[in-house]
Amino acid sequence: MFPARRLLLRASRSPWLARQLADRSFLRRAVRRFMPGEDLDAALGAAAELATVGIGSVLTQLGEQVRSRDEAAGVRDHYLRVLDAVRQRRLPAEVSLKLTHLGLDVDRGACEQHLTTLVTRASATGSTVWIDMEESRYVDVTLELFRRVRSISPQVGVCLQAYLRRTPADLEALLPLSPAIRLVKGAYNEPASVAFPRKRDVDDGYARLADQLLERAARGQARPVFGTHDLRLIAGIRGRAEQYGTPSSGYEVHMLYGIAAAAQRALVREGTRVRVLISYGTHWFPWYMRRLADRPTCGSS
Repeated sequence: MFPARRLLLRASRSPWLARQLADRSFLRRAVRRFMPGEDLDAALGAAAELATVGIGSVLTQLGEQVRSRDEAAGVRDHYLRVLDAVRQRRLPAEVSLKLTHLGLDVDRGACEQHLTTLVTRASATGSTVWIDMEESRYVDVTLELFRRVRSISPQVGVCLQAYLRRTPADLEALLPLSPAIRLVKGAYNEPASVAFPRKRDVDDGYARLADQLLERAARGQARPVFGTHDLRLIAGIRGRAEQYGTPSSGYEVHMLYGIAAAAQRALVREGTRVRVLISYGTHWFPWYMRRLADRPTCGSS
């Protein structure tokens, strides 16, 4: 792992740094490149603008590791409003959330109930709820809750991180579900025993996992989503999709707001489905540090 990336990932977990830097004007100006604003209206406006050029969106309120049941219930209620707003505005938008933002660390049972409520609402509104993946210590419980909620509705997807050594086995275990999988490279500070430290190994692993997903998608047995800004990797995915006979409607590329906007539009013109992850909210410091750490590897999480 690059020393600068390691430093940024450590910074993302520092409450002291967040308090010291979050109100600095230079940092807030820099953050505006990657998020249209801190409130939902700004995110919905950006989603509407992207829709005019054929780009869908994924909306996520920044936050994680809430400390009370009331906070978790508030997050649930917020996402219910998001799903209703998406339906009312007829936006091609989905939502993405972290389970610790729904109170996983506070009350696992309540977290599952919140997730079920949101997925049920998404099913009724024609949208999808994406479960983001967090540090490796959360993988088992995240996948377990995904399976449980997936048994109720197919309108839920989960993120897998290519840099984790365990991910090939996790994907193999999920494939019988015909799942929606968003594949990313990974953006947390993990030890080498858990995650591949070299970019080349992560890229190779990503390509192999993408192949498995594309092959399944060609048979209608998966909905693969590729979260990356690595244009060479995307070109390879598109080429292999053609080889497998995976239709352009059978997979998507997800990219971040404010990064590679010209490439996003070019991909749409060439027939690739693209969604842009639009983040908003006040809890942006750890997220922004991970975005900066992502840049050397062109990853997404």
